[in-house]
Formats: sequence, C-alpha cells, structure tokens
Amino acid sequence: MSVWMVRARAPSFIIPITTLRIGNGNGDVKGLRLPLLSNKSWQFQLQQRNKEKKKRQNVTISYTNSSSGGDSASAALELEVNEIRESYKMWKWKGQYSINYLVSSTPNSHPDSPPLLLVHGFGASIPHWRRNIGTLAKSYTVYAIDLLGFGASDKPAGYSYTMEAWAQLILDFLDEVVQKPTVLIGNSVGSLACVIAASESSQTLVRGLVLLNCAGGMNNKAIVDDWRIKLLLPLLWFIDFLLKQRPIASAIFERVKQRIHESTSKLQIIREPANEEGALDAFVSIVTGPSGPNPVQLMPSISIPVLVLWGDEDPFTPLDGPVGKYFSSLPSKLSNVKLIVLEGVGHCPHDDRPELVHEKLLPWLAETFNF
Repeated sequence: MSVWMVRARAPSFIIPITTLRIGNGNGDVKGLRLPLLSNKSWQFQLQQRNKEKKKRQNVTISYTNSSSGGDSASAALELEVNEIRESYKMWKWKGQYSINYLVSSTPNSHPDSPPLLLVHGFGASIPHWRRNIGTLAKSYTVYAIDLLGFGASDKPAGYSYTMEAWAQLILDFLDEVVQKPTVLIGNSVGSLACVIAASESSQTLVRGLVLLNCAGGMNNKAIVDDWRIKLLLPLLWFIDFLLKQRPIASAIFERVKQRIHESTSKLQIIREPANEEGALDAFVSIVTGPSGPNPVQLMPSISIPVLVLWGDEDPFTPLDGPVGKYFSSLPSKLSNVKLIVLEGVGHCPHDDRPELVHEKLLPWLAETFNF
C-alpha cells in the first residue's frame, strides 16, 4: 500500500485536474489540494510512503489544470490588468487620435539612464507587458503604448493600417511625450514597427533596439521566401477576399472572439479590446493590408545597439524560417547586433518566460548604456 502526501507550505485551494503525470504514467485526479499559483502549469513534489517496504520516496510530478480550474489564475490576471489600467494616460496623435499609454518608474530609476518604450504585437496591448513593467521600472523609466487599432487606443472607422503609420506614431510619441533618446523594446509586429522607426530616425530619438521574435511584415504575406507560406499563399489571398465581405468577416471575427472567451491566460487580455467598436475594421485592415517594409532591407541601415531575443519554439516566425535565419546571421555581419536564442520559448518571450528575458535584457542594458 502506498500513501501519497503533498508537500507544500503555500496557501492552497481545491481545483479539478485533467492530467496528472507521475514518471511515465498518466492518471486522473479530482479534488486534489494544490498551492495557489497563477502559472498555466505547475510542478509539485509528492512523497510516497510505502508501508510494506517501510521507506519513503520523493517524486516530482507536473500537472495541467482544466479550464474550469483556471478561475483563480483568471482572477489573478484580472487583478494585474486592473492595476495596470489604473495608470493609463491618453495622448492625442496628430490632434485627432487618442493613444493610450502608461509610464512607470521608481525612486531607484536612474535619471540619466535611457527610458524604455514597450511596443506590443498583433492583437495585444499594454497588459501583455504586465510581467515586465515592474521589474524594468526598478532601474528605468518605462513607457508602454497601445498602437492605433489595439487596446484602449482609438480604432478609427475606415482607417488603413500600415507598418509605416505605426512607426511614425512611435517616433511622434518619443518626440512629444518621452522627449529623450529611448530604447525601443518590441514583440512581433511591434518589433518591426520599432525597426522601421529606428531606420527613419537619428539617435536623438532612438538610442537602442530590443527585438523579441521580430515579425517579417504586418501579415504573413510578407514572408514569400518561406516554402510554407508559398504553399499557403493562394489560401491567404482567398482569406483576404473573404474578409473583405463584411458578413463573412464579422462571422470569422466573432468566432475568434469566442475562442478567446473560452481560453484562459494571456488571451483574456485580448478579449475586451476586441469587443470595442472599430476592432473588426482594424482586424480586417491589418490582415488584408500591405505587409510593409521588410526587416532584411532595414537592419543594415541601423547602427545603434540591437539585442535580438528569439524563442526557438515560435510557430509564427520560427528560427528556421527566412526571418529567423536572417536575424540568426546578423551578429556575424553587423557588430552592433547581439542575438540570444531562448530555448523552449514561444513567440512572446516576455510573457512566456519573463524571468529569462529579464536575465538577458537587464545586463545588456546596463553594459550597453553604462548604468
């Protein structure tokens, strides 16, 4: 007979569990008392006491909670997001568009260190940086922005979204709001917008770049050198055609929102902005619009320090795809570029593994800018 005992000192609660892995076996367990953690998966240590053999054995298990067991994690996420939203500010871009942003710093933030501007990726917003803002603000003044069409920023009817427009928004924000040479930190299309902004500005506005899994364009049609995209290109064109039919686009968008509603974790951040007026038009314009400038043409013109962080399990811009391969080759061609591959990390490293990103990012910032 074996008795399994959970060793944990943290506050605990009852949640249903769909999968429990012990060694190489699987088992279903319900009503197990587990520590209150907000991670999407957890590791735990159980102690097996075998009464017949009169000995104990420690076994580490991992488990994944079911969607019905995600209530506490969802509550923690909602609390984090609400705390961020309490700090929101608004800036008028071009005198007509309301752009949502946040600024955070602490007494320890060095007054002479460069400010940081965080730029989210497709479908995301400022709360996607919720796990990074507090850590970075201990040493730097941190700004984060909702690009036009996302988050709490305006979503103007009939607006034609382009990468160039987002890059200009970033530059105008630096000029009018930050008013200091800034290090841009972007993810996905946010990274590409930062690259375009840096290529069009002097060091009086942009002092450095940090790119987290940079996109090759505003949409996948940009990556024509990838055989996977070539195979799908006719399908992408057909999807563009369908999305330009308002009833079909609306039905697809509602389905996307429904999938988000059924999900937990970071996808909840997307759900609320997706319900706002203008969100459908923004979605269609971005997916069907021009892909914009390619980073392959832009990076050689950038001379400021660049840190590239790349999750090697990215399904959207994989390391073995044309964009990933190009950025992997850059350190051997450009002395101002440093690449760090993050093992076991996906398309959004700052959210997937924030502690790993901070471990690589903070020393680079300190060394590069002497703070």
